[in-house]
Amino acid sequence: MAWSRTYGKLDIPMIGENEPVFILRGRDVLAQSAIEMYRLLAEAHGCQVAEALIGEIDSFKKWTGERGLPVWPVLIQPAPQHRADQPSAFRRPLGQKASRPC
Repeated sequence: MAWSRTYGKLDIPMIGENEPVFILRGRDVLAQSAIEMYRLLAEAHGCQVAEALIGEIDSFKKWTGERGLPVWPVLIQPAPQHRADQPSAFRRPLGQKASRPC
């Protein structure tokens, strides 16, 4: 079960127990740009997921529902702190490519 501060526990295959997730929705006017920026970062790091994100970006472009800025009532709660004893893929210096494919 994954865990989202906004949506609580989520059953997502291949996501570890209580692993935090961040969800971008089609209705979020900022989501497509955020995914495009993530794709550029992934590409700069040689991550293979960059190509797959093109399809995700296309899905967000084609979505015809109402869009707007996100409203997050949970923003008044403090974010959970990352413990030093937990492994993190984000600890390498910026600009350093991953040692294994993403």
